Amino acid sequence: MLRIMPVGDSMTIGSAGDHTWRHRMWRHLCATYGGPVTLVGPRETLYDKAADAPTSLAYADPDFPRRHLAGWGEGWLHMAPLVGDAVRRSKADVLLVSLGLIDLGFYTDAEQTAANVRAFVAQARTGNARVGMVLLPVIPNIRAATDEAFAAQVARFNELLAKAAADLDEPHSPLLLASVPETYDLRTDTYDGTHLSPGGEHKLAAAFAEAMHQGWDLGGPYAP
Repeated sequence: MLRIMPVGDSMTIGSAGDHTWRHRMWRHLCATYGGPVTLVGPRETLYDKAADAPTSLAYADPDFPRRHLAGWGEGWLHMAPLVGDAVRRSKADVLLVSLGLIDLGFYTDAEQTAANVRAFVAQARTGNARVGMVLLPVIPNIRAATDEAFAAQVARFNELLAKAAADLDEPHSPLLLASVPETYDLRTDTYDGTHLSPGGEHKLAAAFAEAMHQGWDLGGPYAP
């Protein structure tokens, strides 16, 4: 069985009632992988906005394997110390990682965030020396669209993320850099300029799916 761990911030954990890109990706792999696939991780909740806490299990699809390592307001800084144990306990084969917006927005600059990416990769490999990872750059968001200095930090970090992916790629523990969807549109793919609408969920799932299909011949082309 292929064991995939989604890792991310609020766009990955999702909120009560969301399908989430995790669900879209799982459905895609169930149809194209050619074998059993599940999602793993130490957490299973959605974010409950009413309670302002990650307490909801109100998934749109109750049959979805809802495990993950994602948190509302968490970034590379927060996940690097957790990922090794999470990989070890869940026996994850592949990590699909969407992080960075929170780090750059509140905690670290581009260079510091890139250093945490490298720490994350090293820690993940302590849990499974053969784990594969797909890293998604920071995607378009409303702050970058309105704050020139923040947009520059996002662009710089995305450059450093690409370098880290190239530097740290190993034959036994491969790293892929996913592409930001060219058609991503804040007006239609988010509901508030940051968090994903159904269209955005499909586009992030497609970004990961296309990276795995093209880089590893895993699964197939993404078809919503």
